[in-house]
Amino acid sequence: MKIDTKLLLITVLFIFLSFSPASLPVFAETMEDAWKAALAGNHQIQASQRNTISSQLSLEAAKSARIPSLTLESGYTILNNAPAALIDNSAFTIKELPTGEDKSLSYKAMINMPVFTGGRISEGISSAGSGLNSAKQDEIKTILDIKMRVAEAYVSVLRSKHLVEVTGNNVASLSAHTRDVAHFYEQGMITKNDLLASQVALADARQRSIQAINNLNLSYAAYNRLLGRPLDISVVIDDLSAEPVTLDLNDLTSRALSKRPELISLSEQSRALQRQAAGLRSAIWPQIAVSGGYSYMKNKYQVYEDVWSATIGLKWEIFDGGIARNNANAVLQKAEALNSIRSDTASVISLQVRQAFLDIEETHKRIPVTRDALAQSEENLRVAKDRYREGVGTNTEVLDAETLRIRSYSNYYNAVYDAVIAKIRLQYATGEL
Repeated sequence: MKIDTKLLLITVLFIFLSFSPASLPVFAETMEDAWKAALAGNHQIQASQRNTISSQLSLEAAKSARIPSLTLESGYTILNNAPAALIDNSAFTIKELPTGEDKSLSYKAMINMPVFTGGRISEGISSAGSGLNSAKQDEIKTILDIKMRVAEAYVSVLRSKHLVEVTGNNVASLSAHTRDVAHFYEQGMITKNDLLASQVALADARQRSIQAINNLNLSYAAYNRLLGRPLDISVVIDDLSAEPVTLDLNDLTSRALSKRPELISLSEQSRALQRQAAGLRSAIWPQIAVSGGYSYMKNKYQVYEDVWSATIGLKWEIFDGGIARNNANAVLQKAEALNSIRSDTASVISLQVRQAFLDIEETHKRIPVTRDALAQSEENLRVAKDRYREGVGTNTEVLDAETLRIRSYSNYYNAVYDAVIAKIRLQYATGEL
């Protein structure tokens, strides 16, 4: 059987084009994809994570204070004169009796363990634990902030894309109308003023289109920066829609006040300071510790060069002039300051929830109104153009109708994306983003 070479080449070329990169499907990036990319290598999150690790290590250090400590010491001493004692042997003779060597080696090992500290160690552990909880909440807050900024940039790209479409459509519509006006002018059916007005409107539309494209490029750059990408990379993102929701303001506010990491962090910081103050106040109580060890000092004049020891120690500073009390009260004042800041922050968060709630209600009322206006503006433009072609309408009516049509589309897309971003801001305000 003879193979048709031309047919074979066409078949191979078709297979190659079918599996070439250009023919592969392009998947739109979703909001979840954007969040994952932004959180993967964000420097602010890395800094928050390191702060959390630091707080964890501080907690471990505080816990280690109740574990026995082992101390090793060693030294080699050189004296200009060997130690000696004076002994009065008679009424007239004084003799020197050596008590040590001018060169000696010594070392010792000691174990110390606190028995009672008046709560100083336990309060220190509790304070460090609250500090760790605060650091974890700060890390969550950082993640929420980044996700919110990414969401705003994401919606800004979508808004800018539709604005480019609207302005492009405006240019196309006015271009077609200007050609009609030019044709009427050439036939002497209209004055030059109509042509000039149409040309000016077209130039203005082209200017807005150029600005819209520039804004879209800026939106892409801001979005890519948040995701750690080259600023000029081309991306395709999935569109978002404004779905109707049923919300309860009181429930949303309650959830926000219980979940927002700022409030939890401030509470933990205040608790840490309160524990720290209790630890400072424990200095007025007896401090009891036990210790034991082994020591050795080379000395040929000493009967026993090595010694084992065990000690129960008590230290009680009966009066310190009010140092411990004043230091503790100073720290407590800082804790009270944080409580005041927390109350103010709670008020701000309640306002954020209410604002997002009202924005959602407003935008969902605007959407059907602006959607209905789209069809009405299209019909208005069609009627104005028909009247103009029939000689019973004016050029100004057509230009005004086109302006209303473009404004209707802009109002519609703004209503949709205002509703989208309002919902995301509500999720952020409740700490559930």
